[in-house]
Amino acid sequence: MKKSILFFILFCFNPVLASQDTVKWNTEKSTHFIVYYKNAPEDFIKELIEKSEDYYNKIASDLGFTRYDFWLWDNRAKIYIYDNAADYQSATGEPLWSGASAIPRPKIIQTFPYARGFFEKILPHEMGHIIFREFVGFDNSAIPLWLEEGVASYQEKLTYSMANAFVRKTMEKGNFITLERLSGFSSGSRMPDEAAQLFYVESFSIVDFLIKEFGKDKFVSFCQDLRDKKNLERAIASNYPFSNIQELGVAWDKYLKNG
Repeated sequence: MKKSILFFILFCFNPVLASQDTVKWNTEKSTHFIVYYKNAPEDFIKELIEKSEDYYNKIASDLGFTRYDFWLWDNRAKIYIYDNAADYQSATGEPLWSGASAIPRPKIIQTFPYARGFFEKILPHEMGHIIFREFVGFDNSAIPLWLEEGVASYQEKLTYSMANAFVRKTMEKGNFITLERLSGFSSGSRMPDEAAQLFYVESFSIVDFLIKEFGKDKFVSFCQDLRDKKNLERAIASNYPFSNIQELGVAWDKYLKNG
């Protein structure tokens, strides 16, 4: 069954937020986060704050992004913890498989206690979206979907530790999605579940390639050019030894095949 890639992206606009202020929440605050919860276990809340603070410092450093917009005082990120999966899905409208959702501009993350893979995968992925969008602009249409999802997935290095081996197998099977095709996908694109999984793995792989082969400084400059409204090909040509996306795709392809 085909689904929209939109349903595979773990952030979306949530109209329910408009009514959250009328709900009675308990709160715990840290330097960069305010956690809202009702009956979540204390140990979960404690671990959530510790992990969130760790990721806050780590993600921008991993990407090479200099922080200017710090999450302090009234600018702290907000994390809403619903009591269970059913409450979370009812309040947010998220599908049954969703473990969390995020809204980048107001820095809001929503989840429930002990969602599968939350601390190891979902939390860093969602924070990656927020930090990346803060850096390149929330309404920046120059950002290709593979870059945004690649950056977010880059925070899940353990999950994607075998990404390149997986992609090489898809090459052998003839299922590989070229970078040129990846760049044509948007949040409304439709594809089978297996292809959507490959999209995320390949998106991670290309970001990993750019950072490993050319360094963080070049990656930051590339993202800055996109932030400053250069189109994708101009941003590539300004920062990497490639004239266009086709040449970048050929180099990535060669990198993958060489292991």
